[in-house]
Amino acid sequence: MKLQLTIDHPAHVHFYKNLLWNLEKDEHEVKIVAGEKESTLDLLDFYGFNYEILGKHHSGLSRKFIDRFIFNYIFYKASKTFNPDILTSIGGTIVSHVGKIIRKPSIVFTDTEHAKLGNLLTFPFATTVCTPSCFKKDLGKKQVRYNGYHELAYLHPNYFKPDSSVLDKLNLTKNDKFIILRFVSWGASHDIGQKGLDINTKREYIKKLEDYGSVFITSEVKLTKDLERYAIRVSQEKIHDLLYYATMYIGEGATMATEAGILGTPSIYISSLVGTMGNFDELEKEYGLVYSFKDPQKALERVEGLLHENNLKSKWRVKREKLLKEKIDVTKWMTEFIGGYPESFYEYQNKNVPRN
Repeated sequence: MKLQLTIDHPAHVHFYKNLLWNLEKDEHEVKIVAGEKESTLDLLDFYGFNYEILGKHHSGLSRKFIDRFIFNYIFYKASKTFNPDILTSIGGTIVSHVGKIIRKPSIVFTDTEHAKLGNLLTFPFATTVCTPSCFKKDLGKKQVRYNGYHELAYLHPNYFKPDSSVLDKLNLTKNDKFIILRFVSWGASHDIGQKGLDINTKREYIKKLEDYGSVFITSEVKLTKDLERYAIRVSQEKIHDLLYYATMYIGEGATMATEAGILGTPSIYISSLVGTMGNFDELEKEYGLVYSFKDPQKALERVEGLLHENNLKSKWRVKREKLLKEKIDVTKWMTEFIGGYPESFYEYQNKNVPRN
């Protein structure tokens, strides 16, 4: 089998890396076409993947449309040379469109119900859409639900083993309390019109959090001078190790909020998007691993309440174990599903995972 995919975000590198290694081990051929966003290319280099460059992502809705046409053309050209059997990506606008043109199946992964424009441009053209079982929308016969989350493709214990040496780089020990803050750019098409923390609220959070431990910031946007000193100074491939040992995660980033919860770190998600995504509903109501807030002040009250609790991390580790017992190894599932496609599609349709 020959698989061609787009990788447009650092989180997509993590999502696909174990699958790609599995497929290459089984002598399947893989072609990556990657976008220049944040540390995406650095991560691909670090893990030793070969790739073609799709292009740089720009802000602004009109420019994003122009980018989309350019990306489609670059991906199409790559497909004409590679001649793939299957196309795949997260989100999937490019692969679904090119798949239709070259008459090859596209397998799209998504967990983002509120990406209305992207979903509208993708789902009608995609061959198969794979979603977590908790996904809120019914997408019809082409939808396949699996009992997990995107983040379990790389944070499941079968693949992720925390490396405590990351703490040495920040002069920390396992006994030190520290909190990770995440700020996003709100530049994605599905983020337009949404919001999280304003600059004054960010400063208020930092001032109060420093009473409980060290504060570190990871940010998609350039930090103001007074916040620069809080920036995390570790390489991107180590961020999950740091997140595992953190006392708490607080932020606007949905992916990192989910990652923190799955790793057993108390996670506070703050965004106007709260209530739109099934994975957050499940992680909060079923497992109590993530707490979501639209109101930053209510979030801060919960943060301070949690930080006063004894054995906070131990409680979250117990919750994590419950989740891991009830969810699948997503990479194993992906490997079997894509490696056995299209027969696997008909098999999973017959015994599709019900919506929670």
